Amino acid sequence: MADDTKKQDEGVKKLMEETKARTEETRKQGAERLSKGKPTPTQEEVDRAALGEHVAEKEDDGSGPEPHTLQARQMEGDRPSGYSTRQAQASQSASKPTPPRPAQPPHRPE
Repeated sequence: MADDTKKQDEGVKKLMEETKARTEETRKQGAERLSKGKPTPTQEEVDRAALGEHVAEKEDDGSGPEPHTLQARQMEGDRPSGYSTRQAQASQSASKPTPPRPAQPPHRPE
């Protein structure tokens, strides 16, 4: 039983060291990415926008692509998908408006 506890403690220590190493590596990568970039929008873009200019083209901030982001998927209309919609048609009764109901006197509690 003491051997099982000792093995478990060693496993926990090993896992803890691996986790610390991965965390440190992630922090280094994040710091490296942050040191390369510059603020967006830049001060020049902010000043131009404050003067009323429409800034359509922004400067690249130098950070590169965002990690862990999913690309947006779009449907392409030229491919057959097997999905079809039903044609909606109004019925005869729906085309004739119903007359308004007469107004009812307000309810007075007795």
